[in-house]
Amino acid sequence: MKSVLITGANRGLGLELTRQYLERGDQVFAATRQPDAATDLQALGQQREGQLVVLPLDVTSADSLAAAYAQVAAATDHLDILINNAGILPGHPGSGIDDPSETQKLGQLRYEDAMQVFGTNAVGPLLVTQQFLPLLKARHKSRVVSLSSGLGSLELKASGSHYHYSASKAAMNMYMRTLAAEAGHYGIISIMVDPGWMRTDMGGTGAALPAADSARGIIRLTDQLHAEENGSFVTWQGKPVAW
Repeated sequence: MKSVLITGANRGLGLELTRQYLERGDQVFAATRQPDAATDLQALGQQREGQLVVLPLDVTSADSLAAAYAQVAAATDHLDILINNAGILPGHPGSGIDDPSETQKLGQLRYEDAMQVFGTNAVGPLLVTQQFLPLLKARHKSRVVSLSSGLGSLELKASGSHYHYSASKAAMNMYMRTLAAEAGHYGIISIMVDPGWMRTDMGGTGAALPAADSARGIIRLTDQLHAEENGSFVTWQGKPVAW
């Protein structure tokens, strides 16, 4: 049984990752900003084989990070896997930015929206990993998987849209690649993964990829990671993504 922490576990890919890790009998710490409202997540604890602990976590709050760490550390002395999944896309559920045009059209960009997206998508994964580093270091070859996006690729970016989201994912890639270089000295393997365009609240109904398929690929990829892959940026199928 592995010990797994997943942020943004209340819906979409995070919920599906939680479901699949529980199905194989793992201990899952499922983090969400509002646990009481996460009814689908709460229900998984009654339906699956593994052990589910739902905990409150706002990745932009130092106090929330410290409280979440204390709760996890009280239940386990190590983490095998950390999945940084929490993220927001302006105009979509949970983003707190209702009108996507405010952040996606030149001439309507706002500083406060940029900072909100960057705080969650870029700085959040870095600080979550930093907070839980003692538990990750306690396990040989623990893994950190941070969910990125093809929109965060400088080489592939060709559209004049999703300014803040795209930039936040590019920044997250740099943060976590830098972290990988340091964390690798402790035997931790850290990678960035493009989960693909999925049929979720964020991806929309036009996406072709089911979240279950992406989650299955990410779990398989995470299980098979080797030290030489530390710091890499890949798809959910393990193929390299252009920086």
